Amino acid sequence: MRRAFASLAVASLLAGCTAGPDYHVPDRAMAKAPSANGPFVSGQDKAFDAAPLPDRWWTLYDDARLDGYVREALGANTDLRAADANLRRASAVVREVEAGRTVQTKIEAAAFGADVGGYTLTVPLDLPYSAVVSASIDYPLDLAGGIKRGIEAAKDNREAVAAARDQVRVTIAAAVTRSYADVCSANLTLAATRHVLDVQTQTLTSINRLFRGGRGTAFDVTRARTAADRSAAAIPEIIAGRQASLFELAALMGRAPADYPKELEDCASPPKLTRPLPIGDGTALIRRRPDIRASERQLAAATAGIGVETAKLYPQVSLAGSAGFANSISNFFTGPSFGGFAGPLISWAFPNRKAIHAEIAQAGATADAASAHFDGTVIEALRQTETALDAYAREIEHDGALEKTWDDAAKSTDQANKLFRYGRTDVLNVLTAQANLAEAEAALAQSRATLIDRQVNVFLALGGGWEDVASSPLPEREGAGAGSPGAGAARH
Repeated sequence: MRRAFASLAVASLLAGCTAGPDYHVPDRAMAKAPSANGPFVSGQDKAFDAAPLPDRWWTLYDDARLDGYVREALGANTDLRAADANLRRASAVVREVEAGRTVQTKIEAAAFGADVGGYTLTVPLDLPYSAVVSASIDYPLDLAGGIKRGIEAAKDNREAVAAARDQVRVTIAAAVTRSYADVCSANLTLAATRHVLDVQTQTLTSINRLFRGGRGTAFDVTRARTAADRSAAAIPEIIAGRQASLFELAALMGRAPADYPKELEDCASPPKLTRPLPIGDGTALIRRRPDIRASERQLAAATAGIGVETAKLYPQVSLAGSAGFANSISNFFTGPSFGGFAGPLISWAFPNRKAIHAEIAQAGATADAASAHFDGTVIEALRQTETALDAYAREIEHDGALEKTWDDAAKSTDQANKLFRYGRTDVLNVLTAQANLAEAEAALAQSRATLIDRQVNVFLALGGGWEDVASSPLPEREGAGAGSPGAGAARH
């Protein structure tokens, strides 16, 4: 009895105290570093604007058809439906864990027969058939806060799953925009290739006419036909790439491949931005990126696990009661059949404290690993963004140079054709000029496609496109779960 009262005294001291550290974002976390929260190093180019990124960034293209495709994909994509189901499951887990701190009731009933005999048994049995009916209640006091920490961990995990769902939305919006642009870019490349083919075909016709008039050679005809055949051979591959992008777009929108958006087949040019890209700064990036939010919530959940394990060091106290009947069936409802009890129940794994301390150490190591992963996620997000910004700025320069190259190639081809008509140059110079034009046409079309791709990479790295569903601020949350022991978190 003295031990029981001592245990209750210890438990009463624990009342109002929660085992384990209270969570906060570590002071030394990369998410709080000044270098991570300033302007982007690669964002100083005139192609960028420090304004905040819009929630629905694809509307910057001012393309109603693209907006409709993204909306349809966000409502029907199969990956997103699976992510929504995962979030519903995580919410159900929270409800299950929360139920652990409410009153638990249980009703039991049993009936059984006994036939005990033998040559040594001389007293006849009075209870050949018996029955038991009982009802019990159990209310955990959670004086050490283990259940509370478990609820915190479940909620943090649910928020991490929600962030993972938001990341799927980000990926889908970017993939739809990329596929849409790929289709339009393929049509642009197709038009450029057909234009070059038309020029080469006209040249071939002229050389054939000269050959028949005795002013050319069969070798000239063959070289001209080879150039035209090369351009013609590129067309089926371009069409195949366009069709693959249409099929991919259909899949992203939750459609069968046969239901791809056929109205997009005639898209003449990829979408264009008429203003610099709004990119914000490092602080906005850290708050926006769903993968950073997921990692931070995983850190909170991992550190809440420290409290769950720490609570096992203290007695687990609950208020319990039970009442029921137990007797032979013939005497079941008589007075002596009724019994019950009410009072505190104490469970304490005192002899196994070494094992519990080992479990606490494991939980602490898990939290430290989660803290490292959180820092790594922030660093990777910043790296991806800086790389995407720089690649886009360089591609703009590349596109400008290719446009000048195309202008020069077009002038050279026009000049070579005129000289050839007046007999002042040979066919080889004409074919060389046309080959240079074809190469410049293809390179410029590819650069325009790459430019859109680089834009999408920027938006993807910035992590926009999910904000109209849920929001979760970083880096600090008021009253959140449990924190990393290595992050300066306090213990009770």
